[in-house]
Amino acid sequence: MFGTRFINDDRAQLYREMRQEHGPLAPVTLLGDVPAWLVLGYRELHQITSNPALFTRDSGIWNQWDRIPADWPLLPMVGRQPSILYETGARHQRRSSLVSDALAAVDPFELRHHAERFADRLIDGFCGRGDGDLVAEYAKVLPALVLARLYGFGDEEGASLVPSINALVDGSEGALEGRDRIQAAMRGLLASRRAAPGADVATRMLHHAYADEFSFEEIVEDMMVNIVAGHQPTADWIGNSLRLTFTDDRFSASLSGGRHSVGEAMNEVLWEETPTQNVAGRWAARDTQLGGKRVRGGDLLILSLAAANADPQVRPDQHSFTGGNNAFLSFGHGDHRCPYPAQDIAEAIARTGIEVLLDRLPDADLAVSRQALVWRPSPWLRGLESLPVHFTPTIAVGDAG
Repeated sequence: MFGTRFINDDRAQLYREMRQEHGPLAPVTLLGDVPAWLVLGYRELHQITSNPALFTRDSGIWNQWDRIPADWPLLPMVGRQPSILYETGARHQRRSSLVSDALAAVDPFELRHHAERFADRLIDGFCGRGDGDLVAEYAKVLPALVLARLYGFGDEEGASLVPSINALVDGSEGALEGRDRIQAAMRGLLASRRAAPGADVATRMLHHAYADEFSFEEIVEDMMVNIVAGHQPTADWIGNSLRLTFTDDRFSASLSGGRHSVGEAMNEVLWEETPTQNVAGRWAARDTQLGGKRVRGGDLLILSLAAANADPQVRPDQHSFTGGNNAFLSFGHGDHRCPYPAQDIAEAIARTGIEVLLDRLPDADLAVSRQALVWRPSPWLRGLESLPVHFTPTIAVGDAG
């Protein structure tokens, strides 16, 4: 993507080197030598996301379309799509309200209940062994199960969708089939809610005051975007936070003494190893100046949330503990940031998942060295391939009588 170093553990150092050489805006090339800008500066990223008229989400103005083949692997990231991600103007505001209102009505107690229930069920699957992979067997499953339940799927149907969701997110073999299966399931759920409304997100989206302004397929697309985009960053938030508790004495030493440290570890991850690293993107509506560079109309700007979080202008001491500082850009900024209700849901799922696991397996520890942990090869997201642990075998709560 931007070079092989983006898949290694020295990505933070790479951002520093790029900033030293290019300043807050660095020229990069995508697959096929397609040019783009990588926005490294906190102030510049804030400026871009605060000015949707100058830096639009409308990919139709991209000045590279004549070079993009129909089978370009990055089309799902930057291509024209009928989802809320590429909507602009007043129509985006109404579409965003539809989604946000449907998510805001999720009962926090119901959310916590489902997260605890599914977390216990997953832990029951490996707790008797004394070992497990907390990515494959836990983090990559829990958010999808909870989100599917909140949207209106039954437990069994939600579980059956998890492999398709992960295949689509990973871009692995079966990704296209996975997308088709998720899409078919969403259509079926929405169709059923037309006849029999329920107390779920799907029903609230379908019957929202603005729903008549959007087609059935657009609502299906937005449901898919929210489940898929909500699942993987939350899964990585869980995995990256657990990694921190197992490898950083500042957190592992205090977790047994106070549950507040879970929140602190999660906050630290959003600064240091944010799940969403780079986002494509915005397109310059006209020629402009940004970060000392001349940006042409139609240029693609990729937003590096991770690099902006590490900008020395906002974090002069990169080694200081972030504490409760929430000024990170990990959820984006501006009209197209992650909706606040979605952020709250992700945080509740992640925090509950971590707390339940640490309560159930209090002596869990890494089964390999810290250096043996491998990051997934993606410039867009930051998450582990696996997180192997060992612990004292324990009884499944489902068997506790």
